[in-house]
Amino acid sequence: MFEHFCSFFNTSHSQQSGDFNEMMLNDLQSNTKGFVELFSLYNGESFGKGLYRLHNISKINEWNKIIIHAFPEYTGRISCFGYDWLGRHFALDRERVVNGQSQILMFEPGTGEVLEIPCSFDDFHNDEIPNYHEACLASDFYLKWKKSKELILKNEECVGYKVMLFLGGLDEVENLEKSNMGVYWHICSQLI
Repeated sequence: MFEHFCSFFNTSHSQQSGDFNEMMLNDLQSNTKGFVELFSLYNGESFGKGLYRLHNISKINEWNKIIIHAFPEYTGRISCFGYDWLGRHFALDRERVVNGQSQILMFEPGTGEVLEIPCSFDDFHNDEIPNYHEACLASDFYLKWKKSKELILKNEECVGYKVMLFLGGLDEVENLEKSNMGVYWHICSQLI
């Protein structure tokens, strides 16, 4: 089902993720086409050397609360599933549904914005990421940062803005620093 996604990241997986438990899924997740399949194989895994990561299913509720703290207007509406190197979180949107499938939201801590991505979970992974990775993951910016810093991102880390863009910071490599993602989101949510 996720051939394009796996091909883009040059990854394959032959067995189920050891810590994935379908009992942990809520109704939105279990009714989302491809959610169980992708998480049963890649629960909590990183792709593209940290470019994109799936949450561990056990951490999703925690991240929903963190995102809601910064963007309270989305209370009861979202279920996070992944995040990128900039700490931007992707979530299913319970209120935007097309053909029975929730559409995607991207929460950007550095800009204080929420962007609507007009595609479903499976389309996001099989079309949006492989074909529009620059638009949804800022992949060129990531390569510039990686080239200048050559740092490895752990799952709990992101690359945040020293001065947030909504506070006049510049969208350039010199304004980036590796951060603990929870701390970065806490700071951003206070400022947002």
